[in-house]
Amino acid sequence: MTAARTIRLGLPKGRMQDNVHALLEDAGIHIRPGRTSSTRDYRPAISLPDFDAKLLKPQNIVEMLHIGSRDIGFTGRDWVIEKEADLVELIDTGLDPVELVAAAPMKILENGRLPDRHLVVASEYERLTRSWIAEASLDATFVRSYGATEVFPPEDADCIIDNSATGATLRANGLETVASILTSSTCLFAHPAALDDADKRDAISSFSMMIRSVIDARRRVMVEVNVTADCLEPVVASLPSMREPTISPLHGNSGYAVKAAVPRDRLARIIPRIKAMGGTDIVVSPISNIVA
Repeated sequence: MTAARTIRLGLPKGRMQDNVHALLEDAGIHIRPGRTSSTRDYRPAISLPDFDAKLLKPQNIVEMLHIGSRDIGFTGRDWVIEKEADLVELIDTGLDPVELVAAAPMKILENGRLPDRHLVVASEYERLTRSWIAEASLDATFVRSYGATEVFPPEDADCIIDNSATGATLRANGLETVASILTSSTCLFAHPAALDDADKRDAISSFSMMIRSVIDARRRVMVEVNVTADCLEPVVASLPSMREPTISPLHGNSGYAVKAAVPRDRLARIIPRIKAMGGTDIVVSPISNIVA
């Protein structure tokens, strides 16, 4: 097979940057400063051959993917929806989850609702905001913001549409959520044409596999437990392994060592159960990658 053509990767600047870089690092994909080693260098070096990386704002990554100047990129699903970009979602990383909400100053709300009068609504999300205004049958004027949308009320807007991770910024500015519009997180997207190219598709598939291996591993831990022969089947039945657990005989045929990758969020229930069923020497270890 011929060498893969260059895969043009968009990496997000700002809020998503650190988590995406950590995800890549755990996948064995190293991002390093480019030739200038400057904080203003938007072309970092990437350890994968035939990959070219560029740092862009998440909104711009959507636009560059949409027109095809980038093949794949990490960005928020909210911006893909906002810009109605024709992209293929490869992976939802679950990183940097946010909720796009409508919020307004508490003092203008009437029984928790927006007042029945003409309103000014500020947002960076024009299409989603205009759609929400129409669906809510509001008499409202849209005003575009360019960051720091929460500072608009009360003097320059009655209501805002903005993404919120914890709601702390909204509360700090005296704003109350009045509607939830959508939820979003960092996803890996591709331009459809990149997947139509066989060489690019293979390279993108391998890249996606390694990213997914880290995400899957973060959701599980490795549990190892020793059991006697009479306790083996009850303990195995209690382990929610990916397929089947690995079972090995202990020295001197004194029992078995059982090993399984179990969901991290079920660990607090699993350990007491297998202990009660006769499991001993229980060891829990982190997992760096899982490739099914």
